[in-house]
Amino acid sequence: MTMSSTRKLLEWIRSNAADGNMGGLATDLLRAALVNTAQWGGGWEELLGLLGELPADQRERLAGALAEGYPTVGKRSEPRNHVLTMLAAISHGLPEYPLADERATQLAELGRQNTIWYATRLDAVAEAELAAGRTLDPAVVAAFRRSGTDAYRHGVFADLLKKITEPVLNVGEEWAEQAMRDASTPDGQALLTHLLTATTSKPSARWEGKAATLVEALGAEQVRAHAVAWLALAGRPRTFRLAGQAYGADVNELYDPYNANALRGLAWLVSLLPPHPDTARALGALVETSLKKVTGIGPRNPKVANAGVIALSRVDGEAALAELARLATRVTYKATAKLIDGFLEAKAAALGLSREEIEELAVPSYGLTGVGQARHELGETTALLEVRGARAVLGWRNASGKAVKSVPTAVRRDHAEELKELKAAVKDIDKMLSAQTERLDRQFLARRTWAYDTWRERYLDHPLVGTLARRLLWTVDGTPAGFADGELRTLTDDPVTSGAEVTLWHPVDREPAEVVAWRDWLERHGITQPFKQAHREVYLLTDAERATGTYSNRFAAHYVRQHQFNSLAAVRGWRNKLRLCVDDEAPPATRELPRWGLRAEYWITGDGEYGEDTTESGSYLRLRTDQVRFYPLDAPENSAHCYGGEYRMWLGPDEDPVEPLPLTEIPPLVLSEVLRDVDLFVGVASVGNDPTWQDGGPGGRFQEYWTSYGFGDLTETAQTRRALLDRLIPRLAIADRCTLEGRFLHVKGERHTYKIHLGSGNILMSPNDQYLCIVPKSAATAPQAGYLPFEGDRMLAVILSKAMLLADDLRITDPTILSQL
Repeated sequence: MTMSSTRKLLEWIRSNAADGNMGGLATDLLRAALVNTAQWGGGWEELLGLLGELPADQRERLAGALAEGYPTVGKRSEPRNHVLTMLAAISHGLPEYPLADERATQLAELGRQNTIWYATRLDAVAEAELAAGRTLDPAVVAAFRRSGTDAYRHGVFADLLKKITEPVLNVGEEWAEQAMRDASTPDGQALLTHLLTATTSKPSARWEGKAATLVEALGAEQVRAHAVAWLALAGRPRTFRLAGQAYGADVNELYDPYNANALRGLAWLVSLLPPHPDTARALGALVETSLKKVTGIGPRNPKVANAGVIALSRVDGEAALAELARLATRVTYKATAKLIDGFLEAKAAALGLSREEIEELAVPSYGLTGVGQARHELGETTALLEVRGARAVLGWRNASGKAVKSVPTAVRRDHAEELKELKAAVKDIDKMLSAQTERLDRQFLARRTWAYDTWRERYLDHPLVGTLARRLLWTVDGTPAGFADGELRTLTDDPVTSGAEVTLWHPVDREPAEVVAWRDWLERHGITQPFKQAHREVYLLTDAERATGTYSNRFAAHYVRQHQFNSLAAVRGWRNKLRLCVDDEAPPATRELPRWGLRAEYWITGDGEYGEDTTESGSYLRLRTDQVRFYPLDAPENSAHCYGGEYRMWLGPDEDPVEPLPLTEIPPLVLSEVLRDVDLFVGVASVGNDPTWQDGGPGGRFQEYWTSYGFGDLTETAQTRRALLDRLIPRLAIADRCTLEGRFLHVKGERHTYKIHLGSGNILMSPNDQYLCIVPKSAATAPQAGYLPFEGDRMLAVILSKAMLLADDLRITDPTILSQL
């Protein structure tokens, strides 16, 4: 309804009211309810006010006429809402309220809505329900509260929300519903109410004082046990789903915005309680859960994540510091990562240590008494906790020393708490192993050196880090060494028992013969490295890069999935900004290298048009890649328009342009590691390795690129994979059916001979190189192939899985594959 028609309706109300024609007025109102699309504008408030000011006898007749005509508006919610809202204004103070049951039914439908459009003024209907002595359904209360958290709606619903005090928290989230069940006493309800007041960035002394008083009334241990249990439920699927979206995102993936304040308060609360390992675990999990990416939004709720970080920083003890150090390697959201870094830097300064030393000292042993192992006696049963590769494993032996597969009944019955702690330790170790693997992989560019004794304590002999460090290669006073048979040993297996200075070994400054020899050494000793080191790709300057001088085009002209690229970049320590299809500029993907005084840039731009090539929120689905450049660390930043255009350097009033550095001046280690990151971004995120894109993607635009990438020359990563397969294939059960030729692994099946590309994993089959689409599982693992020299190459697992499948192609049952054969 337009503003002019609203004014006309107001005039009709006044005219009909003056004539006492309530039937005609009701007809007009019912017609307005049908044609209105909820955009009443300012006239809606005036209309409701005018109806409520009519004399009581007129309002009573008008209410009856509206109730009689109510069925004529049909079954659509919107017209019914309008009629009920007008009835609420008309019937206020009248002894009879027509359509009370219909009002209750219509309100109940709101409980499955995320928010309520403020212009409908359905709060008037809810107020009428309360005035009639009936309570609102908790789900309806939650919908109004969520609506009230919006700055545009808060004022409209303020009066109603003041009258609603129960339930304390919004229903629909498992953690909140459990909290209300556990805290059902007056003291418990008071605590939950206090949690809702956590609306600032950090707790005030007054907030903490009141929280301490409430905790004292309930008992600190009881509060801790309940609070940790509630935190563990945060982020679980909703107990009932809501309709609607928020900025293009599924609202069911988000925290309830009303309850989110209570989650912040809950994090602050546990930091006031006596330290406990469960507290640190719960807070660390809350941070990660709150930063989980939601399509169209980004992190689920950074404010809650930041509250978790602040709480961890205030908890004393090794466990909390360990969680902060672990999160420092995992968190990529800039504001939260900065907060974590600030706390770790402050802790380091307070102890007179470097940031790196704090991260080393923060790694707990998790009860491991030796490197990667622990033994716990639980009655007549022995629990064996052991780190195997990237995972912790819990095993059991009975009184006679015989291994048993499952947890013995006596342990479950008599040692429940010890069992719970052991299972928690397994999860903690798995998470910390992942974090420490990533931290160690970044050490190549950190230029770290260690005193020998310090290094042995913090790395080689550390109960947890030692499980990784003993699978890596190091240099002791310039001599390369690896750990085998209980000793640190040289390439000739001579023991290394002392030294002065230790560094992490890297192949870039080693002779090829030495690199190959160390690969043989690792294989001879059966050592699987936690990431590529001896087999690490080395990226040396090419003639083309010497010709361009200041930039590398080695990874230019690729099309990559933007969100996957962005996530990978963040994990590898790069700073990047999502490109939106808007009139805006952004800097390139950037990795700062303060130890070297350098900044690496990877130039990228958004690709496509709004709609087909963007998400609903307007972010590009794909990027086009361009040059890699290096600048001094303090050089002004480059930027370019998000949807194309030349990069240019933005200069301040007193700044001069800075030229990119010649690639010949970049230390070989830095060049190699930066280009390796970029190779990873392209290798994982390129649309060319998507097996479902054989048609070239949207409009076939990417057909030429997909073909050239999916079956083209091998990158350094793929060449490393080829060299490994050359050694690995003879050990496979299908060795007689496999051969390596150029860029492909050839697999002879009964139906066809197949060619699997070693870079993309894409497949061609005889007799005419017809494309075969096999979509790998999201968590592909390599089939049993004996020894593997390193972990983490998912594409290797995909290629081996496809090879095993195709070598026995007569046993394939998947109809989508059979239809292509």
